[in-house]
Amino acid sequence: MKEHLKKLFSIALVLVMVFALTACGSQDEGGNDPSPSSSTPPSGDKVPTIGVTMPTKSLQRWNEDGANVKAALEAKGYKVDLQYADNKQDIQNSQIENQITMGVDVLVIASIDGGALGGVLQQAKAANIPVIAYDRLITNTDKCDFYATFDNYGVGKMQGEFIESALNLDKGEKGPFTMECFGGDPGDNNAKLFNQGAMDVLQKYIDSGVIVVKSGQTKFPDQIAITNWESKGAQDRMDNLLTAYYADENIDIVLSPNDSLAQGIVASLKSAGYGSADKPFPVLTGQDCDKINVGQIIRGEQSMSIFKDTRVLADQVIAMTDALLSGETVPVNAEYDNGVIKVPSFNCQIKFANKDNWKELLVDSGYYELSDIPDAN
Repeated sequence: MKEHLKKLFSIALVLVMVFALTACGSQDEGGNDPSPSSSTPPSGDKVPTIGVTMPTKSLQRWNEDGANVKAALEAKGYKVDLQYADNKQDIQNSQIENQITMGVDVLVIASIDGGALGGVLQQAKAANIPVIAYDRLITNTDKCDFYATFDNYGVGKMQGEFIESALNLDKGEKGPFTMECFGGDPGDNNAKLFNQGAMDVLQKYIDSGVIVVKSGQTKFPDQIAITNWESKGAQDRMDNLLTAYYADENIDIVLSPNDSLAQGIVASLKSAGYGSADKPFPVLTGQDCDKINVGQIIRGEQSMSIFKDTRVLADQVIAMTDALLSGETVPVNAEYDNGVIKVPSFNCQIKFANKDNWKELLVDSGYYELSDIPDAN
């Protein structure tokens, strides 16, 4: 009888140990349920890594773009390798090569020179890594799978139409008004589109003499391009134009494609005495709604800036990335010819900010805090 009880006790002890081991095996080392986080994209055991390269940290917009894209991707559970290339193409190429070597699942590239990536992107093609061009079209290669952007021709067109409306040119005002034109970096395909859009609106007024470009410089990129979109380059060129052509006459219009150039242009105009009753600031366009430039708009130094909501663009990159990695149809609503192929693309909406609507558009929408804007109070 005693031997029988001993055997029963031994069997019970073994069963208790088995249940204990089974319970331990159902938890991770922290004692938590090991099931994956609901924020992780469904892709098996591996969390996808997205390689993101931005041109530079020297301009506000690229800092914001990089931060927005990284945060949005990470919120979806992706890993992100974010790099900035200091506006040096060789550095950007090297960064992309490193991301290909590390085995990223998707490349998101805001190019410095859209035509200088063909070689490195052949490596991406060999590794079957999809490429999304971010706001700047990658050109002269068949390895640009998708393009997320804004309507860049529409940006220039909106700037031209703002000038047209501000001076009542569309209502028959004959002027004549003096104007000078600026263009962006010659390696940025968007700069060409901005210029095309604006000049398609304004050229008829130049041809009829309603607008007079005293320097005669209207050709992009040969005459009006500013390398790397640098404020100092725009300031130096504006200084030269004012000295050579406007010593005895005010300038009425300055076509600037973006805000970094507009900052340099405003600095030059101030140095030349603009901002008084005798020398009012000209109608001056811009793009990106940089904080400094919103202050310039409030003070009457700049007339408008195109608002490209980088939160919307980041969301579009997320939608494209999700579709690529899940094998679903990638959302597009346009296409762009990059010189080799027609790239399936998505154009996000644009708006413009001026002295009347900047607060509603930029602050009330949550894009900026009021304290971010110089002279907002």
